Formats: sequence, structure tokens, C-alpha cells
Amino acid sequence: MNDDPWLDRWLPLLAQRAGDLPVLELGCGAGLDTAVLCEAGHRVIALDLSQVSIAKAKAHAPAAQFHCQDVRAPFPVGPESVNVVVASLSLHYFPWDETRALVGRIRRVLGQAGVLLCRLNSTNDRHYGAVGHTALERNYYLVDGAPKRFFSQPEVQALFAHGWRWLCQEENLIHRYVYPKAAWEVVVERTEAA
Repeated sequence: MNDDPWLDRWLPLLAQRAGDLPVLELGCGAGLDTAVLCEAGHRVIALDLSQVSIAKAKAHAPAAQFHCQDVRAPFPVGPESVNVVVASLSLHYFPWDETRALVGRIRRVLGQAGVLLCRLNSTNDRHYGAVGHTALERNYYLVDGAPKRFFSQPEVQALFAHGWRWLCQEENLIHRYVYPKAAWEVVVERTEAA
């Protein structure tokens, strides 16, 4: 049983948009979302920085293609070569300028009207680092030795202000972990105008 079925409601949209192109997953972790995507019939190209996570992900989704790399490194797909990118809780490790640049790179690999489905740490995520840590910049903290960004609603809006059309922006609680985690669920569509 999937304790975090967030992708389920988006599977019809993914089926419509992906077509016969692969889905690019950024920060696949242990492969729980990768498995959902593969079970829905998608070819998945998944990235993660951790070899340990990649090994777990391969066990959950052996049909996927995995790359152990930083998401800031060149993606293993070319411009406009996918119509769906999934990035669940993987875009929050970077300074603001790097985060914006990463979103721009995601936009460039998407075809016309391609979609990005992502989840971003909320500034209301009190259990997992939004309070009580050393600030590196606004809403960006050193949490247990690692940088971690938390997004306010205006920051989510700013991140996707140009070159995107909104399909969904909701603040939800994730029940995948010991305590509930507050996160923004965002679905945006690439537009021609950047």
C-alpha cells in the first residue's frame, strides 16, 4: 500500500501529456513515485544523488532507467525531449538563484505544453526544518548539516511566474514520514512565452 498516493490523481493527466515519451523524474529517492509511474505504463528516466537511494529505487522499479547524479548536472535528456517532469521534494536544496535556474532547465527539456509536477517544502513545515535553524538566506536554512529551502506562497508564485501556466497549487500535508509534512503541490504547464 502506498502511504503517499499524491500522484494517483494526476495519472490521467500524465497519460495524456507523456504520450510515447519518457517521464523524467528528478530526485527519485527510494523509487516510490518511480514505481507508481512505471506501474501506470510510463517509461521513466530517474535521477538521484545517492547511490543507496538508486539501489532501493531499482528494487521498487526495475524497469526504470536510473542515473546517479546531481540534478544541477546536465539532464540525460535533450531539449523538448519529454512532456512530463516529476520532482517531489527535490528542488529545495539550493540557493534561490540556483533554484530558479534549475526550473528554467526543466522548462527547456519539456515539449510544448509539457507539464512539471512537483512538491516543494512549505514554510509551514515545522516538523522538518522550517523553524529553529541557521538561516543561509530567506527561508533557506542549514538543517542537520544540509541546506534546505522552504517556500512561502509568494515564493512558489515567483518561481513559476514566467513561461508557465498554473494547473494546480495547493498546500497539503504528506503522511509518508513520522510526522505530517507540509508541502506545496504544484502542477504547471510550459507555455511558449518565457
